[in-house]
Amino acid sequence: MDLCMKKGLCFMMPKNLLYIALLGITLFSNYGCVATLLVGGGAGAGTVAYLKGELKSTEEASIGSVWQAAHRAMKDLGFIVTNEEKNNLSAKLIAHGSEDTKIEINLESVSARLTNVKIRVGVFGNESLSRLTLERIKKHL
Repeated sequence: MDLCMKKGLCFMMPKNLLYIALLGITLFSNYGCVATLLVGGGAGAGTVAYLKGELKSTEEASIGSVWQAAHRAMKDLGFIVTNEEKNNLSAKLIAHGSEDTKIEINLESVSARLTNVKIRVGVFGNESLSRLTLERIKKHL
């Protein structure tokens, strides 16, 4: 009789391989999220990521400067600001364009010269319009 049959190891090996494969799949499927957190968490201004329908960026400018740039960007793109809220630490701007396209821009002050920017187009997001919006905001900074 084979050694693995005596010890009962042959029956456990396929089960262990299944667990190892599932663990590997789980680790690799979450690799992008972990890498984004590591890169985004350690980086400063200039970090841009598009996740779950929302474009996130950190800009090297005060929240007031980014706020003004966001308004100019909306005007450039032909959007009308329909709602806005602002205080010293955060701001929210909602604008609508043709075909009832909605852009929501959220700003959060990180420091006097650093602002987090979050842009969402519609409910599910639109990466190209989000990136165009960010590009226009940067143009006015």
